Order: sequence, then C-alpha cells, then structure tokens
Amino acid sequence: MRQYELVDRVRAYTPDVDEDRLNRAYVYTVQMHGSQKRASGDPYFSHPVEVAGLMTDLKMDEETIITALLHDTVEDTLTTIEDVEIKFGSEVAQLVDGVTKLSKIEAQTEDERAAENLRKFLLAISNDIRVLLVKLADRLHNMRTLHYIKSEEKRRRIAKETMDIYAPLAERIGMYEYMREMQLLAFEQLEPEAYETIIRRLKHIRDNAETSLDTINQGISKEMQRHGLKVAVSGREKHPYSIWRKMQERHVAFDQLSDINAFRIITENPEDCYWALGVLHRKWQMVPGRFKDFISTPKRNGYRSIHTTILFAQNMRVEVQIRSKAMHEASEFGLAAHWAYKQHDAADGQAGWIRDLIEILDTSHDAEDLLENARMAMYHDRIFAFSPKGALHQFPKGATAVDFAYAVHTDLGDKTVGAKINGRHVPLRTQLSNGDMVEILKSAAQEPQANWLNFVVTGKARAAIRRHVRFQERDELIAIGRELYDEVVQRSPIKIGKKALDAAADRLGYDGEEDLMHAVGTGKVNDKQLIKALVPGL
Repeated sequence: MRQYELVDRVRAYTPDVDEDRLNRAYVYTVQMHGSQKRASGDPYFSHPVEVAGLMTDLKMDEETIITALLHDTVEDTLTTIEDVEIKFGSEVAQLVDGVTKLSKIEAQTEDERAAENLRKFLLAISNDIRVLLVKLADRLHNMRTLHYIKSEEKRRRIAKETMDIYAPLAERIGMYEYMREMQLLAFEQLEPEAYETIIRRLKHIRDNAETSLDTINQGISKEMQRHGLKVAVSGREKHPYSIWRKMQERHVAFDQLSDINAFRIITENPEDCYWALGVLHRKWQMVPGRFKDFISTPKRNGYRSIHTTILFAQNMRVEVQIRSKAMHEASEFGLAAHWAYKQHDAADGQAGWIRDLIEILDTSHDAEDLLENARMAMYHDRIFAFSPKGALHQFPKGATAVDFAYAVHTDLGDKTVGAKINGRHVPLRTQLSNGDMVEILKSAAQEPQANWLNFVVTGKARAAIRRHVRFQERDELIAIGRELYDEVVQRSPIKIGKKALDAAADRLGYDGEEDLMHAVGTGKVNDKQLIKALVPGL
C-alpha cells in the first residue's frame, strides 16, 4: 500500500486527520527498516504498512494507525521508545511500547513461551485495548505469509500459538473475521492432511450437490419476500476448521455431517429478526436443540444474532443466522473499534473478562497453570444463568454452582457452602443449564475445598481454588518444618535464639523465617545444613 493510499483511507472516515503526521510516520518506518527483508523477500516495511491498512479497515483512530506503522521499529531497528515519544507523542509511544513488550518473549518450553506471551498480553491490554488490536493485525498478516518460513517446526509453533491465544482473543472482542482467518491458516499448518481432505471434500460437494447454495438462497429469499420482509440472504460453506472441530467433538466422519452450509439473513431492524425467524420456522421444520437467541442474551463480547437450524429440501440441515444490519456490521469488525473507544467505560462489556483474566494472571502458579486457566476463560460462552437479582452471567458448557459463585466474586466462591438452582437445594457440583436462577449460600467459616477442582470448569474458579490449596499446603509444610527445627534446636549443645535463626535464613539464601521453615518442611534443607547455618563452625 502506497503512502497516499493509506492517508486517503484514514481521511475517508476521519476528514480532519493530521495528514502530515501520518506521512511522517510512513516515511519514518520505511527509513528505519531500510533494506531489511521478510522471509517472502518483500521489503520489511511492507509488513507494518499492511498492519496499518488492517487498522483502517476497523476505522481506528490516528494514534492506532501510527502505532501500527511503528510497531516493529523499537524491536527491529535502532529506534528507542524515547525517539518515538519525541517524534510522535507520549500516547503513540505508550502504545508502541505495549506492542513491543508482547514481542519480546524469552523462549522456554512451548507452553511457557505461550503463557509468557499471554501474561504480557493481559498486562498490556488492561491499560489500552488498542495494543491488542494492533497485535492481532500484526499476527494476522504474519499468518498470511507464514508459508514463506522454511522451518516446519517454526511454522507449527507460530500456528499453535495463534490457535491457542490469538484466535480466542480475536473472538473475545468480536473480531470474527480475524478469528476465522487465523484458525484456517493455523489449521492448514497443524493438521495439513485433515485440511487438504476437507478442502477436497467441500469441492466435491460443490461440484455434485443437487441442492446448491443458490437454490437454498433463492428458497429462503422468496419465502421472506412472500411475507413482505426486506432482507438480504447470503450463503456460505462452513469454515474448514469449524467442520474439523465438529467432527472431533461429535466423533463423526465427514459424511455424517449434514450441516456444512450456513446462511445469514440480514434484516432492516431488530424487530424484523423475530419476524424472519417465525417465517423460517413456519415454512421449514426446525432442528430441536439448535436454537440460540443471542439478541435477547448477547455474548460477553457484545455479539448479537439469532441462530437456528432448519430442514430444507430432502431433509438437508441448513444453519441460519438472523441479525439486523447494525448487528452484522458490529459482529464482523465494528466491535473492535467500539471497544477501543469505550475502553475506559467501566460498564463496557470488555471490563469483566479482562478483570477475570488479570485475576487469573495474579493467582496462577506457573506457566502451564496460567495457560490452562486462561484458555478456559477465553473460549466460547455457551450457558446463561441469572442471580436472584436478575444479573446475567455466562459460562462454558459444564459450569457448576461453584463456577457461578466465583463468577460473581472470588470471596463468594471461597465462602460457598451450598446452592439453590431455581429455588431448589442442589449439590455444589450440579451443572448449570441455560436460564437457571442460581442462589449461592455462604459461610464465613468456609474455605475452598481441593475436591472442587474435580468439577469446576472456569479458569477463574480453578485459579482461585489452586491458589488456596497451595497456600494451605505451604502452611502445613511450614508447620512440619517448625517441628523439625525445634528437634534440631533441642539437640544443639548451645542455645539458639531469634537472631541466629534470621542469620541462618540469610546464609542459606531464604527470605526470612517462614521461607526457611518451608524449605526444612519440604526437605530442601536437611538437619546437617540447618545446624551448620545456625551455629557456623560447630
């Protein structure tokens, strides 16, 4: 993309943009990256320019566009954050610094690397979600050119990280187009045989289908017109990765999948969505259990739409999404811009899940723990349940009353002793169903129980319970260490006081008395080492 084309794109939705500042940023990134090349052989500066172009698709503000242009300069050139601040201001410098920190990852094991990446993500996006938008666009463009990297191991590592972290984060903020493309490109690298098989089977169906997408499209469109509804109907094959995941979840072969076609009905206004739904269900039989109303109860990322599946001609299953024009615009890219501009609004939908992830960050013990808990927190919300006061909470499938308690507040989860679902006392391990009203019973004397880990499914609940269990185990080991220490002191030929204990901890490299007792309790420090540290020269 040329310099004037980028400026024209931004000016199209922000007429008063500072064109000189944009031009300076474009020229600066070209100059700083100089003769650097990408794996594809293209000049390196083409990458930040393309990322900036992706930001214009989201109609992002001037600061974000400039950040996209400069996002690799600090990491890959002689530019410093101070240089960026002097030339383009403190806001751009902070954003570039946030994106740069996400890229400086010390590689350990795959999980540790991915977890550290996520850790930096959470801290950066808690300050400004525009950092996440630039990083997602950066990753998307890198995935588009991933095939140029010669090392298969490196391609697979990048693809796995994309599938585990970047695609779920894109979904979380409603960037479904980014999510789908990332999943497709990662799927191609991670499961090349399955990818090729599904692509080939889809082509075969297209070439031989008796009921084509056009036929279904025309059938639905005519039925809508017959009832006086002004709608736009579009059909598409399901995403290859979505098909593969469904095959894995249902343990079925490709031939057993009957709903590989998906259609959208775009209405003029929200009221017409329900009218269109009525027309569909009167004309064609709906498939039980396949209806979801995300207009009445939107997803946590703000996504709104009605989902249903109907039996078309020859009992062909057809998935249909119904949404208004405004909902459709928001569902593809608009939510990203909405979130960026509303990020400081405490009532905004993003606040809850970011707070949850930050809490998981604080309570997770190690890299694998963090990654597991955060994956749970980021993936699809499928269950909707209510508090007695009518507050709506969303959960992954299989969530229990304890998950509900932790979703309301960590302290409530810790003190949970019982639960009522729809007014009836139930065991804490009871799984929630859509529409349940959940009341949590608590006691100040209660503490989290280790056996809760056998049935809770949310990352927030698991992180909080594990943290308590670790502290509980630590307290027990400290008590054991203290008993062993007392035995050593009793055997000592000289009196040992508090000063000698503090000095021993220091000599052995432990941070105070508690840490030393924990080390003794776990066997890291034996009797001989302990007495030698307590009475040097004995």
